[in-house]
Amino acid sequence: MQSLREVLAEARRNKVAVGHFNISDLAGLKAVFEPARELKAPVIVGASEGEREFLGVRTLAAAVKSLREEYEHPVFLNADHTHSLVSAEEAARAGFDSVVFDRSELPFGENIAETKRAVEALKAIAPSILVEGEIGEIGSGSVIHDEAPKDLTLTTPEEAREFAVSTRIDILAPAVGSSHGLSRSMLRGEAQKRLDIARIAAIARATGLPMTLHGASGTNDGDLAEAIGAGITEIHINSELRVAWRRALEAAFAEAPDQIVPYKLLPAAVDAMKAVVRQRLQLFNRSTRAASQG
Repeated sequence: MQSLREVLAEARRNKVAVGHFNISDLAGLKAVFEPARELKAPVIVGASEGEREFLGVRTLAAAVKSLREEYEHPVFLNADHTHSLVSAEEAARAGFDSVVFDRSELPFGENIAETKRAVEALKAIAPSILVEGEIGEIGSGSVIHDEAPKDLTLTTPEEAREFAVSTRIDILAPAVGSSHGLSRSMLRGEAQKRLDIARIAAIARATGLPMTLHGASGTNDGDLAEAIGAGITEIHINSELRVAWRRALEAAFAEAPDQIVPYKLLPAAVDAMKAVVRQRLQLFNRSTRAASQG
């Protein structure tokens, strides 16, 4: 079976993107894995520091490994938005395939220094692990925002090249117009996030690295397709899954107010999340190269 490095390289060649979906429980894992297997698409399961604390780092690693081995399907595990080296090292020791070491809140030089240190430490633990670094401003997304973030600091090609060369990361997460979370206007279908496609293409040329788009929930589908063509190889979806989960559970409780059995209520949430994953994977794996030639 291919490694995550090989899967990302193939996606880049074929002008498609690998979907990355965060989970908070085993229902979420089921909702991510089953559509990916149905579509025969590789997929990355993501867990932030908070999600890992809730699930258990080794428990989650064992669950994903079990699915990969039992079904012989390329499902990978990423330690998303990891802010401390201790937490990153814990994920590496547990067998995660990749780590997002995120010190983007620091001044540029300090971010370089800490990310470089993390790359060296994590490769010493697990030589095959992929380390992703982040620069620019993507915001925070644990709740629904009243308004979409404005005036975020975007990544320049020059910064991206310096960061990539200095840190020796495997994957770059630039700020190119997306942001974590969703606004109320996005939930109502009145607004969408828009991406700076020219910036993505310039950063891809400057670094030569696989690139991740964080905060992609609520982004215009056309922009996502263009971003993949411009060099994005991994796309993170989280808030869309959380909204689908909550709406479906609220509807299930309203329909059966006396029901207390989790396995009779949770399937509604799983089905809602599966619909999101399926739609996104179909979009991400629609080859932009084939579309341009057809």
